[in-house]
Amino acid sequence: MQTTIRLAVIYGSTRPGRMCDRVVKWLVSQLGHYPLIELDIIDPLDFGLVPNSGDETGEIAARLQRADAFIIVTPEYNHSFPASLKFFIDTFYEPWHVKPIAFVAYGGISGGLRAVEHLRLVFAELHAVAIRDTVSIVSPWDRLDKDGHFDRPEEALRHLSRMMGRLQWWARALRAARNEQPYQAAA
Repeated sequence: MQTTIRLAVIYGSTRPGRMCDRVVKWLVSQLGHYPLIELDIIDPLDFGLVPNSGDETGEIAARLQRADAFIIVTPEYNHSFPASLKFFIDTFYEPWHVKPIAFVAYGGISGGLRAVEHLRLVFAELHAVAIRDTVSIVSPWDRLDKDGHFDRPEEALRHLSRMMGRLQWWARALRAARNEQPYQAAA
């Protein structure tokens, strides 16, 4: 019997007028087609995160801790991911441990893949498992309207299906492992 996976979708951009809103709307509309997923949408703009602020970080840490898996939605800025996303990730440590992370990336000709490559290195240090399969959206400003409706979504949907299959597998496997033996005890 398969159990529900608690999946946190995390906004990777905090810029005004961000494309991330459109991409997340599209992603969330598609995730509704996957059974046994409980979604938690985490937008850093909803929290007053500043260095060394304890009030908001407790709530976010608890939400990250409850998650079985993550999808990071990230743009590519200057061949990498946004500084605001790095700050968000670095604010927390243990909630990422032994959990799978998938990426939906967007940008110019690379479709955000250079940002994803950098994120894989960061999450390896956080003892997380980065899923190989990624949804990469080239020129999203030409393909997604303000409501997240995707023009020519077929390729993105194929990639999302493959990514979700693997993310769900890893989420269940790693949750079982964490339940059998807490990760910290293995150190």
